[in-house]
Amino acid sequence: MAAAALRAQLNAHIAGMYTNGVVDQGTFDELWDEGTAAEVSHLFIYDASEIIEDIDLLMEEPEVDFDEVEALTQQLMRCTSSVGAQQVNLACMHFGNFYAIQYKQGCLMSLALVRNEFYIVRHQLEIMMQLEEQIAACGPDS
Repeated sequence: MAAAALRAQLNAHIAGMYTNGVVDQGTFDELWDEGTAAEVSHLFIYDASEIIEDIDLLMEEPEVDFDEVEALTQQLMRCTSSVGAQQVNLACMHFGNFYAIQYKQGCLMSLALVRNEFYIVRHQLEIMMQLEEQIAACGPDS
């Protein structure tokens, strides 16, 4: 596929991410203008995956350390702000309602929502990064 067509596909994909609320346009536009969107997206995916995995491990314990769960969730919320992943952030706030009252079953259900919202953002960012790689492979003169 020609670089111009790939660029059009990339622009449409990013516009769709804004329209669908996957990422905040102001936050992501700033990353894009700085040329750091792919790098920050990659870091977000890695960091958020690790944090969610750590929360999962804590939630599997017979006695959950809700203070540690809260600390990790706050870390995840800071991480989501790097790409403007608002839906993940909202899911984290919902999750917080349950760890605040130390209700493990509610935490487990709302953690599934956090995970699902993260998977949506991750998938969309991965598509964006793949399109960028394809454009770069076309060469600088394309």
